[in-house]
Amino acid sequence: MGGVKTRFKLEATVAAVCVLVLSGCGSGSGSSAGSSPGSTAPSTTGSGGSTSASAAPTSASAGGLAGSGAGLKVGYISLGDSVPFVKLVSDNIKAQAKVAGVQLLFCDSQLDAAKALACAQTFKTQGAQGIINFQLAEKAAAQICAAGPAVPVVAVDIHQKPCEKVFMGANNKLAGEMAGKALGEYFKKTFHCAYDAYVSMEQPAAGQVNTDRAGGAIDGFSSVCGPVPSSKLRHVDGSGTIDGGQKTFGDTLTALSGAKRIAVTSLNDDMLLGSFAAAKAQNRQGQIYGAAQGADPSSFSNIRSNPNWIGDTAYFPEHYGEICIPAIIALIKGKTEPADLFTKHVFVKKDNISQYYPG
Repeated sequence: MGGVKTRFKLEATVAAVCVLVLSGCGSGSGSSAGSSPGSTAPSTTGSGGSTSASAAPTSASAGGLAGSGAGLKVGYISLGDSVPFVKLVSDNIKAQAKVAGVQLLFCDSQLDAAKALACAQTFKTQGAQGIINFQLAEKAAAQICAAGPAVPVVAVDIHQKPCEKVFMGANNKLAGEMAGKALGEYFKKTFHCAYDAYVSMEQPAAGQVNTDRAGGAIDGFSSVCGPVPSSKLRHVDGSGTIDGGQKTFGDTLTALSGAKRIAVTSLNDDMLLGSFAAAKAQNRQGQIYGAAQGADPSSFSNIRSNPNWIGDTAYFPEHYGEICIPAIIALIKGKTEPADLFTKHVFVKKDNISQYYPG
């Protein structure tokens, strides 16, 4: 077991993917946005979407029906409730489980794949009839599946194959495109698409999530301002964290000493927060213009009051349970659910943030 634990910890270090979310690091390819949060039909809601904070998003079944899961026992592996985005997900899953009458077995993996495996083992002894799995290391999924009971699994934001029956999470490509396009539109309106550098804050360890989200942002920006020249493009590994973003963006900013107008896209709010902190430390915060993904509460003040923070593609983690709980109940009861249930995405900026997040 010691060797397995060591390997999982290495994988967890290498694949701390969902700290991106955190802002949701799903890997789907078709999302929608409207008045309900879970869907398989591709569409988008732009910066002037019509859903309110209380209505956006709710699942096709408006969350679990009262008592619909009475008598059912469901295990939930949290990625780590110390992460604000994840805590919002967990709180909504707990709330929706209570509405549905589900007995929820909560286990916090604390960003550690070995602990996620222990959670799965515990669920097996506790008789869980279904599992909602939001653990971070996709490479460890097979071992964790094998350790748990042979029951339906709803994977949250990271695939959990081979036991995954339903994937619930973000459409990373679309979300990235929305952020990049909004930043491009800002640059077109304000600077006629003139810029000195484009910095993409990334986390390569996230694999396909990183490729889709970062690549989507660059594609979105390019759709407005034309292809980004290789001489201006910088791919920067910010490790998905504020500290990582501050350090690596600070180094990049130093190397870009002559740049006065820098476009920045980030896979999550944390790395963009770090980027602005690095720019402030060099007294260059007025030279960067950024867009991120996630729109968790850490971004709200910047979206509202920082003119250089153009906005965020929102993931609405506070509504994930309204998708997950009905899905796992249906699977336990032998019903068929779509293989992919994507959260709705909208681009949130100063002009519309109060529509989704009053205050």
